[in-house]
Amino acid sequence: MKQQSNRGTVTAVALATLVVVVIIDQLSKWLAVATLPPREAVPVLGDWFRFLLVRNPGAAFSMGTDATIVLAFVQLIAVGVAVFLAFRARTGLSALTIGLIGGGAAGNLIDRIFREPGGMHGHVVDFFSFWNFAIFNVADIAITVGVVLYLAIVFIVEPRAERKAQE
Repeated sequence: MKQQSNRGTVTAVALATLVVVVIIDQLSKWLAVATLPPREAVPVLGDWFRFLLVRNPGAAFSMGTDATIVLAFVQLIAVGVAVFLAFRARTGLSALTIGLIGGGAAGNLIDRIFREPGGMHGHVVDFFSFWNFAIFNVADIAITVGVVLYLAIVFIVEPRAERKAQE
């Protein structure tokens, strides 16, 4: 019974994380669109960090701007995989990574479906601008943090656990 209860808790962590990421992402995009002038930098920490509202038809660094519908389907698949994996996660940390990645993909997918020009061709709202790096949003941050955590699990946490089990 304990195993079943733990599995349910871990699944809840993954799904709750996914939902919270989507809510924060969509609220932050709504605020950005409602308050920021398009394509006009609003300095927060000089040129190092500013708000800059743009609409991105592509992926990270505006790659794939002509492949918006392909990106939308990739995000749709990512959300489906995240929900599927949420029911198979074994630890809270793996559930967190699943929720972060799935929530980020879902947040950007919502933009692709509902924002102009719409119908899986919508442009993602980006508004965080660091130095001369990239312009991104909360969903992008969640995906990046989720991937980094996943890699840490695969390459650091799991090998340590295996070594410890062998001792």
